Amino acid sequence: MHKSGFVNIIGSPNVGKSTLMNSLVGERLSIISHKAQTTRHRIMGIVNGDDYQIVYSDTPGVLKPAYRLQSAMMRFVDSALDDADIILYITDTVEPACKHPELLAKLQSLNVPIILVINKIDLSTQEHVQALMQRWAGALPQARILPVSALHGFNTSTLTEAVKELLPPSPPYFGKDELTDRSMRFIASEVIREQILTTYSKEVPYSVEVAVEEYREQPNIDRIRAIIYVDRESQRSIVIGHRGQKLKRVGTGARLELEQFLQKKVYLELHVKVDSNWRNDDSKLRRYGYPSGKSEQQK
Repeated sequence: MHKSGFVNIIGSPNVGKSTLMNSLVGERLSIISHKAQTTRHRIMGIVNGDDYQIVYSDTPGVLKPAYRLQSAMMRFVDSALDDADIILYITDTVEPACKHPELLAKLQSLNVPIILVINKIDLSTQEHVQALMQRWAGALPQARILPVSALHGFNTSTLTEAVKELLPPSPPYFGKDELTDRSMRFIASEVIREQILTTYSKEVPYSVEVAVEEYREQPNIDRIRAIIYVDRESQRSIVIGHRGQKLKRVGTGARLELEQFLQKKVYLELHVKVDSNWRNDDSKLRRYGYPSGKSEQQK
């Protein structure tokens, strides 16, 4: 009997959702940084076995939206709650169980298996983790609770086995050789944005969107042309930097990451343009691949 299912990962910003998915999938599909709100889209990573297929889904961190981009991000979370076969609710060793009461209430009402993952246990003590497990057992009694360290791979194999046990009977949803539902254009844009998160501080990374305008695959090299869009002209000069040095640093870092992922040479061409107020313009957000409509967090 073949089993398949959508295993959707939700939780607050910076609890390690993307690190965990990359660990479970075995590939670096979701970008990672120490900054909150790194993940903006819903990204699927596919794990295949002879008799199973796990479709993991990384989602943006749950927050109260302050502008339309964040509202669009929360709609990805809503969709992940609606179509999950299994939910992985990720927390860590410092987050209180009462941080998201509305989300907790919704989880309590869902009729799907929930695994509550307490991440970053390498940063805590056994006594504190045991106390957290008891606290979460009271807050979400139907959930199975597993402590893990996604960064160090501790207990992730146990988590995988728990997921496999809960998968419903189903044929595979994707081809057995597929790794993700996302195109290389999308992955390239995310790798570039990760370098921006690493290179710049304050508001600039949150005001940036990346669009790949051209992606040409050739036998020995992939040629990519991407536009970095910013909110304001002042941010454009910051992204470029003195004599283009900062933009060059972003390009070099992204190119090396992409070459490692693709195992081939990459030629990357970057340009910076202003797209005023894109984060609060619904038509621009749709153009960048964000969903429209009202999120649950706004109701």
